[in-house]
Parts: sequence; structure tokens; C-alpha cells
Amino acid sequence: MTDKQWDILIRTINGEVFKEIPVGFIIDSPWLPNWYGIKILDYFTNDELWLNSNLKVIKQFPDVMFLPGFWSEYGMCTEPSAFGAKCTFPINEFPHAHKVVFSADQIDNMVVPNPETDGLLPFVLNRLKLAQPLIEAKGHKIRFAVARGPLNIASFLMGSTEFLTTMMMMPDKAHLLLRKITDFLKSWLELQIKTFPSIDGIFLLDDIIGFMGPNEFSIFGLPYFKELYDFEVKVKFLHNDAPCKASAKFLPEMGVNLFNMGFDIHLNELKELTQNKITLVGNIPPRDVLANGTTEDVKTKTKELINSLKDKSRIILSCGGGMPPEVTSENIDAFINSVLG
Repeated sequence: MTDKQWDILIRTINGEVFKEIPVGFIIDSPWLPNWYGIKILDYFTNDELWLNSNLKVIKQFPDVMFLPGFWSEYGMCTEPSAFGAKCTFPINEFPHAHKVVFSADQIDNMVVPNPETDGLLPFVLNRLKLAQPLIEAKGHKIRFAVARGPLNIASFLMGSTEFLTTMMMMPDKAHLLLRKITDFLKSWLELQIKTFPSIDGIFLLDDIIGFMGPNEFSIFGLPYFKELYDFEVKVKFLHNDAPCKASAKFLPEMGVNLFNMGFDIHLNELKELTQNKITLVGNIPPRDVLANGTTEDVKTKTKELINSLKDKSRIILSCGGGMPPEVTSENIDAFINSVLG
């Protein structure tokens, strides 16, 4: 993100209303490689292709905040790899991290990884170090420390059903797993912030929040997220595009001030649930409209969303979730023109 974009983001979070509502999209490996014309595996294994694809998108769409911006990642494998997860990387499909915890009793002996040396994390960091001079030469800076959230990582290490079952049947084991993951994540975020002084934001992604009721989340989610957002940074960003009604009221207490949700809830309702304390990033349907719709569909749905807003403060217009595969440049232009035109 440029200094100008960062300034607009901060002012939006602080409640300032602009003539045109800002536009932002979360972009990463499910969309960017194929949009650029390369395979997903090329994007992960060739730093030049990774950098050039990111440079192209910021040049082609200068009016868009791309969040987090120059995202160095290996899909869902990034953090689980540090715990020893086997990672499968198809040539042009999303990678997958395999389970490493097959019994709750294994949690006792799990070692908290070192983000400086373990799994794919050194590669994530070094890619950014190598690219930093070119990123800054284009007027952008590395703004966010990024990680999957603790519930998300736990579900990969155990399996989603197994982790949620452990929460109910063996809560002490679930808490121990979350304690170890949270300690790891704190050190991983801290390392990113230490490495890049330009970072002034934290971005966590965790869809497992959406599979928990408010009581379960308050016990197994809220305490750990409060710790993770307890860094002295200006932007505290959360992505959860699974159902969010049950957890939305907790967002201010978590420390979140920027939230990307799914499309199953209207922004007006989310504003009420969060007492308009949170800047919302959303939320036209990502697949059915932004990816599979015509340019006219995109224009219509975007204008409908804008016109339906009761309060245009603390809004960044986007889709509900990250940018999905196969979104065309034409549809992105249609979205931008509907907002800024």
C-alpha cells in the first residue's frame, strides 16, 4: 500500500467519510497467479513471478487498496508447516496441509515452533526481504504482519471436526493446543514487525470462528484473539467469511478495527452488531457476482449495496471474502467504476 492509501485506510477506520467510498480487495494465491497468467506453483516457487504479478495488479488498478499488499504466503500451508504438517502442492490447485495430531494426547508433547527457522516461514520472510527494495521503489510499503488465526491452524493440525469435538469433549486439551498455537503466532507476528519497521497492522484470517456459537467462541476464541491483537499497531484486521453473527459482537473486545466478512449478512446489520466501531470490508457475493457475473451484474449489485447503506462511514467496498478465482479485470473495473464513476 502507498502512503496515500494507508492514510485513507486510517482515516476511514477513524470514521472519516470520503466523497467516494474507498475500494479494497484481499488478494492472494487463489486468484492472483491465474489472473497474471501463471500456475499457482510458479507463484509459490519463483520470487520474480510472485513480485511481478503483485506489481502488475497495483499498476493496473491504482485506485484499489490491495490487502494486505504483497502477501508472501503458501496458502493454508504457511503456518501448519512450522508444526511439521505434510504439505501437498498441486501444480495449479490450492495447496493442502495434512493433519499431524491424530489423538488429543499428542498435544501434550507438541513443541512450539520457532518462526525464524521452522517450516515455510523463513521462506515467507526472506521473499519479502529480497523484494522490499523494489516494493518501496514503486511507492509501496510492507504494512501488515499476516497469519492464519489460532482456530484455523488448530483445525488444520487436527482436522476441523476433530478439533471442534475436542473442544466439547476434552476442553483442557483444546486449550493447551490453542495456547501453544497462540504463543507461536505471537512470536511469528512479532518477528514480522521486527523485520519490517514499516509494518503498522496485523491481519489474521480465521473461518473456524464461524462454526462456533457465542458461548464457545467466548471461551475458546476470544481470549486468544485478544492476546494476538494486543500489539501497538494502528490497524487490526480480521477475515472471517464463514457466518459471523454469533461472533460479531465480540469484535470490539477482541481489539479488531477492520473486518472482512462473508456475504450472508448485510453491512447495515453488522454495523448494528458492532455498534459501528469496526470498519467493514465487503460485501457483494464473490463467486456468483464478482467472478461469475457479467459486468452489468457487478455494476448492479455494487450500486445496490451502496444505495442500501444507512451509514457510509467505516466502509471499504469489496466482495464478501477474499478475491475468488477467475475474477476478470473487466469485472474489477466494473466494480471500481460503479463506486468511483
